[in-house]
Amino acid sequence: MFRSSSLLPVLTVVAGCGLLVACAVPNQVPGAGSASAAAPAAQMGQEYVIGSGDMLSIFVYHAPELSEPEVPVRPDGRISVPLIQDIQASGKTASELSKEIEAQLKQYVRDPNVTVIVRSFVGPLNRQIKVIGEATEPEALPYRDHMTLLDVMIATKGLTKFAAGNRAIVVRRTASGTDKIIHVRLDDLINNGEISQNIPMQPGDTLIIPQSYF
Repeated sequence: MFRSSSLLPVLTVVAGCGLLVACAVPNQVPGAGSASAAAPAAQMGQEYVIGSGDMLSIFVYHAPELSEPEVPVRPDGRISVPLIQDIQASGKTASELSKEIEAQLKQYVRDPNVTVIVRSFVGPLNRQIKVIGEATEPEALPYRDHMTLLDVMIATKGLTKFAAGNRAIVVRRTASGTDKIIHVRLDDLINNGEISQNIPMQPGDTLIIPQSYF
């Protein structure tokens, strides 16, 4: 069980920044080696990818009997809607899923017009940011565009009093399939406002926060 700690250090950083979006993100991060601080351009502005655990709303224009306000994405990544018992949703964007539902409904409805809205989201596993170790509330977070390390720490309520924040690492899977280790100094970021440590996160990153030796 992880221990709780005060949110005052995190709130101090936020107050110092004014707004998160106003905090500068550096081009290079000390201790990050050759890892780029900027997320690849291909990942910027991407449409959200549906994952297991998401809740969808599906509307079929002029066919309310085929519409569903709450459709959960099952653990196997599939959903069921009227006239379509099984369709893969995980790994697709809302627009892609809309087009696939329209294609399957054409055998029952003339020129179907389908809209898919993601109501609550978790995201596919390979796009989640996982936080383990001495965070106050370690969890898996859905990746959002322009998400930074500070965003992750605020979402997980900061560090516990037992955390060795300056020995934390981000494990990032590269395109070649190998893991890259990026050293981050969370104590400096959260307690001292060292925004140079506020690196951009990437889908699939894992933040590991070790326990102090004492």
